[in-house]
Amino acid sequence: MENSSEIVSFVLSAYGNVGDLKYLYLTIILFWYVSICVANIVLIVVIHVDRRLHEPMYILLSNLCVNEINASTSLYPLLLSQMYSDSHEVTLPWCYLQMCCLYTSAPAEFWSLAAMAYDRYISICHPLRYNVIMNTERVLKIILLVWVFSFLIFILSFSFIFSLQFCGNIVDNVYCEHQLIIRLSCSVSVQSSISIIFFVIMSIFIPFSLISVSYVKILTVCRKTSTENKQKAMTTCTPQIVSVSNLFVGCIFHSINFRLLISQVPDEVNIILPMYMLICQPMLTPFMYGFNLPKIRQSCKRFLFKRK
Repeated sequence: MENSSEIVSFVLSAYGNVGDLKYLYLTIILFWYVSICVANIVLIVVIHVDRRLHEPMYILLSNLCVNEINASTSLYPLLLSQMYSDSHEVTLPWCYLQMCCLYTSAPAEFWSLAAMAYDRYISICHPLRYNVIMNTERVLKIILLVWVFSFLIFILSFSFIFSLQFCGNIVDNVYCEHQLIIRLSCSVSVQSSISIIFFVIMSIFIPFSLISVSYVKILTVCRKTSTENKQKAMTTCTPQIVSVSNLFVGCIFHSINFRLLISQVPDEVNIILPMYMLICQPMLTPFMYGFNLPKIRQSCKRFLFKRK
């Protein structure tokens, strides 16, 4: 085995030898990354420019778009550089930086959705108190708390990786995935298992439970209201239900090793499906939440075509 003191970089072996397809993959990845950034930035700018959208729901939505850009930027630039490279090496500091961005954006995504679910709950179930509870100052504090809490979840879960000594440097993936990095350490402790359980509970289970409770209460109230109010509630709530469902599917794909379930699964499938959340979610958010909502759709038309 290699001397742990000599490990200064990891080799991302999943890239393999793409040969003549390298430039095709580069074009597809670059196009998708640029499309994600443009769609989310347009939505953020529209919400910022149009004063009619300076409401809690849209401010929280713009924060979610910021997180989609953060998650995408933590992955796609590395994919592009490694696809172009022949060595597929990434230094430890860059690997740790990618892990920090990725595993901060994950809890930020779920807690941002939980904040948006809470906003919808107050709006629909307590409309008379909405402006008092969900004022702009409080929303900004919630956003700050989401990011600080998400970063603390990452630090408490995976900061121990920074002090590990490694006896290998071959990572069988296209990015620095924490479980594969931990397996390369010279000694795997119980702390690694506890940290993963802690991360899942704090990042996924608790916010998902809060989202579920919020929407159960919303549906209970909607059953007693008029048809018009039901339609308005569904218009604003459906995108989040779709988004949370998509994230849930992504979590399943990320946690399953398809090679163990299905024999002769292509390597491409086993690489792409665990990244489902990072591929689909950043593009789903601006279209499901933003351009699908009538108020934002009208603002986008005014912004893009200069209509007053």
